[in-house]
Amino acid sequence: MKRRITDESRRRRLARRRRVQKRIARSPRVRLTVYRSARHIYAQLVDPSTGRTIVTVSSRSPAVAGEGATGNIEAARRVGEAVARLALEKEIREVVFNRNGFLYHGRVKALADAAREAGLRF
Repeated sequence: MKRRITDESRRRRLARRRRVQKRIARSPRVRLTVYRSARHIYAQLVDPSTGRTIVTVSSRSPAVAGEGATGNIEAARRVGEAVARLALEKEIREVVFNRNGFLYHGRVKALADAAREAGLRF
């Protein structure tokens, strides 16, 4: 029997995550997956065939965190630029964006826009 999730916002996010995951799972492209916590934002590139992480960047990474606050839009932009730069080094140009159930605004949108400006296509 599944445990019932009593936190309404978490339940809704997980429902969005399942809905989006169905479409993303069919794509042969590398996934750019985002996770947002209260203090940090994380992004990783995942190989669809093996499920292994290729690149990971977060606002906790020394290169990104050393430049200021870690839980704001500016930190999300730095993470987006960094993950795009690492992806282009590994010759990954096209990805599918997995927002992981988070709404596409604020820090999630800032990360996506920065990754697009740095050269990733999705």
